[in-house]
Amino acid sequence: MADSLYLSTNSKKRSADEFLAAKKQMKHWESDPAASLANARHEFGEHGGVNMSIEASATFTVMEPETMGRMFSGELGPDRDFFIYSRHFNPTVLNLSRQIAALEGTEAAYCTASGMSAISSVLLHLVSSGDNVVASQTLYGGTHALLTHFLPRCSGISTTFVDIQDLGMVDEAIVEGKTKVLYFESISNPTLTVANIPELSRLAHRKGVKVIVDNTFAPMCISPAKLGADVVVHSISKFISGGADIIAGAVCGSASLMNSMMDLHQGPLMLLGPTMNAKVAFELAERIPHLGLRMKEHSHRALVFATRMKKLGLRVIYPGLEDHPDHALLTSMINKEYGYGGLLCLDMETEEKANKLMNILQNCTQFGFMAVSLGYYETLMSCSGSSTSSELNDEEKKLAGISPGLIRMSIGYSGTLEQRWSQLEMAFSRLQDSKN
Repeated sequence: MADSLYLSTNSKKRSADEFLAAKKQMKHWESDPAASLANARHEFGEHGGVNMSIEASATFTVMEPETMGRMFSGELGPDRDFFIYSRHFNPTVLNLSRQIAALEGTEAAYCTASGMSAISSVLLHLVSSGDNVVASQTLYGGTHALLTHFLPRCSGISTTFVDIQDLGMVDEAIVEGKTKVLYFESISNPTLTVANIPELSRLAHRKGVKVIVDNTFAPMCISPAKLGADVVVHSISKFISGGADIIAGAVCGSASLMNSMMDLHQGPLMLLGPTMNAKVAFELAERIPHLGLRMKEHSHRALVFATRMKKLGLRVIYPGLEDHPDHALLTSMINKEYGYGGLLCLDMETEEKANKLMNILQNCTQFGFMAVSLGYYETLMSCSGSSTSSELNDEEKKLAGISPGLIRMSIGYSGTLEQRWSQLEMAFSRLQDSKN
């Protein structure tokens, strides 16, 4: 719940009345993420401003010398407006964290300096040296590299990669007592395969394994915690930011998880220092209220373009299309107001063909930009195999279903829909003419 209080590991638990009140608030979220956001605590400015103030201080003063000792012992904390140091908790970042928790329907959240810092912090917290992670073989390249190379070398943590859609394979890969985390993306980067979050969560929980879901591709559209996930991670840099101008991340989960990750002695969020700047948190907090409107338009345009491209005979991949193999599964999980997401893929078979089309789309018809990342108001496109998935070797790309000519498109909402479609059609026509 977005308005949950962060409790220090040494402080008392909330009363039963407070817990019931928090449960009541959860019902608002279950109907719609936007309802949960609207129901969350609104932070006003210091002088009554409708927008919160930015708390730019790195450190905080106390009125009595004894207070500092009580703060470090855990007796006094942010739940009672006592702050020590902004690497620990900052009021502005804490407010953004409440919004992200409301968005995902979790008790708490903590915002970090990047998506990768959020992912690495929670993995290092839940998995120890000698333990195992079971993960989808189709992941963002940076996450794949973290699991394949960095964690085994630096932490003695192994990863077993599986086809996340093969529940039998996942079940067989999980070793009770050794596997600590099942990790996957709600909608995979870049192939747009859909994870069966409820079934995967049930399978993992039967064996005492925590489920971490990266929901970067589908904020508002999918609510993994509602479907059984223990932890939800985000690269806020993408759809949530929407401006392609901020690097940020978030970990969402139970209040006890956030507390332990912020522990002064062992918490990775505290000790590794992936701290979000308060000014960045303020910027992001101002954008979240219109995230739902943005996601609806991203999804709407992606569905229209995918449908029309399909009619042209192009090899388009979009889970909102009825002939996509995961369409029924995704339909059963989505918050229907927000559609099937703003990403589609176009398989041009070879990197040469993909590059030729993207060059025309950017430099001739002005449909979009050749750039990595996603969630921007302009369309961004890249050939995944040679860019955001380049950390995978050829065999890993094959297993992940990433063809050399796979173009990932993050569909924007600038301009009119028909204007952008005419630019797409013109590009396809020019590409065809160049073959003749």
